[in-house]
Amino acid sequence: MSTVLITAYAKAPQNTSMYENYKYVGIVLEIHKESHIIINAEFTFVTNLAQDFFKRMIVGYDFSKDISPLIEEIANDYLAPSQQAVIVALKVAHQRYKDRLEVRKQKD
Repeated sequence: MSTVLITAYAKAPQNTSMYENYKYVGIVLEIHKESHIIINAEFTFVTNLAQDFFKRMIVGYDFSKDISPLIEEIANDYLAPSQQAVIVALKVAHQRYKDRLEVRKQKD
């Protein structure tokens, strides 16, 4: 396959619908192995609008690069109780992907 699937989770804030439904924020990213571009994304959000919002924000991003601009965009444009949990899950996914790239680099 030309893509890899990366998942990550962070605890959802209590007293939110996300916590009541899922307990965790989940991020699933499909990333092209050669270009490192996120080509598809899913999240454990309660509403379709939030799913679509984040998908538009993240798809097309080069996940091999620094994600600070993406985190800043989330901090500025996603004003919800689960904001920090989303950022934590994204950071975990990014670290997991960077670790994979390092292992691949060592094998080459």
